[in-house]
Amino acid sequence: MPKTILTRMGDGERVHMSLSEIRDELQKGTENAVDMARIPALPDDDIEHLLDIIAEPGRVVSVPHGHELIVTDDGMAECFSGTEADGGSGVSISRQASVLSYERGLAADTGSIGHTDYSFKPVKAVLDVELQAYHQISLLTTAPLFYGSQPNMGQYFQPDGPFPNPVDLMPAGKIKEAQAAQEEAAAQLCDDMVYIGKEFNAMGCEGFNFDTAGSSGDAEFYATLEAARQLKEHAPHMALIIGMASEFVLGMHGEIAFDGQQLAGLFPHDQVKLAESVGADIFGPAINVDTSKSFPWNLAKALTMITETVKRADIPVHPNVGMGVCGIPMLLQVPIDCVSRVSKALTLIGKADGL
Repeated sequence: MPKTILTRMGDGERVHMSLSEIRDELQKGTENAVDMARIPALPDDDIEHLLDIIAEPGRVVSVPHGHELIVTDDGMAECFSGTEADGGSGVSISRQASVLSYERGLAADTGSIGHTDYSFKPVKAVLDVELQAYHQISLLTTAPLFYGSQPNMGQYFQPDGPFPNPVDLMPAGKIKEAQAAQEEAAAQLCDDMVYIGKEFNAMGCEGFNFDTAGSSGDAEFYATLEAARQLKEHAPHMALIIGMASEFVLGMHGEIAFDGQQLAGLFPHDQVKLAESVGADIFGPAINVDTSKSFPWNLAKALTMITETVKRADIPVHPNVGMGVCGIPMLLQVPIDCVSRVSKALTLIGKADGL
């Protein structure tokens, strides 16, 4: 084994580290997760296993036969036709051709489509167009096809939306007014998501993905949970994914609760229990990457949180393995050496159900 291992930093920079340095980074990463989320650290055997995965000489690593996981995505099926600014290939083909290429050329387990903006608010205005696109593509695909979008409650605040902006209210000391604005926006967001979800279900949608939930904080997570509950009651056979935006729920409101559980500050092992309670079929935790820390540090931190989440979950857990989350460096075109190591670690050590 070489004296140093080629690895990366959280921003993607290539660095060489010794085995002892990597082991130390792994220990510090798991300790950070313990300190933040108040969960058990990775045991020594898992640390050594993770060290072996990071130190593997190949650029791409993989799991043994029989340990492969299913993959879900958030619009990745449209990557060929997507713009390069969004990590796509920018090929001049339709979204239908992109999805079919993704399914048939890359042997995708599932497929998905979403509006270009990938937020619910603009979807409502062009819902008929999105329904038609989904319907046409679903007739040609074999793999399960999800429709995905972000709650993105920020679009409901001024100047883009009708409600006062908490970012303007809070610095002025108008805390109650900021909370009220978030509650009003959350109610409208919930209504829109339920309306869109019901229309997709009536058209024959196979699965619905609430992607990047909680990006605007705890009121947005509340709206997502309530929308998921209402949709599951209305359409019990339509699969629902709740994928998170951050490792803990931001307390932009600070006091909002769901079924008596305060949402601000919840980490994935608690988020998943709420997702279960409203009928979600898959939960996607997202663990933030610190770009100033090493890839081993970030992966150990993410793995610690994912391991505890899987232990407590009664539904499948599909960790978000993309740019800037779950150990993947913050790069538009994510490096395969990191992606494959994260995938292997989450599979063999974290016991994830999918990616």
